[in-house]
Amino acid sequence: MSDEKNVLIYKGHPLMRKDNLIYYGSMADSHIVMLQILETKKINDVDIATRVSVQLQLTDPSAKSRDRVVKKSEKAGFYTALDVGCVWLERALAGK
Repeated sequence: MSDEKNVLIYKGHPLMRKDNLIYYGSMADSHIVMLQILETKKINDVDIATRVSVQLQLTDPSAKSRDRVVKKSEKAGFYTALDVGCVWLERALAGK
């Protein structure tokens, strides 16, 4: 069951995960960030992301999927990737 009360919020925007894809932002806004975990490493029986792809995307449904990607990068570690994505999203939503 998916309740909006149970959605994880980070710096004022929702975080949603489906397998190795994490979406940061709201589809109601003009942009979202997609984080894709490309590699993981097991540390004490926990999978830790070591390589993550970051993409700033338009949410416009009329745009072709390849035209939706505004920026993309690859980072070492999930927090670094989320940090970059957060900055990109804030700037895109502010119109800069």
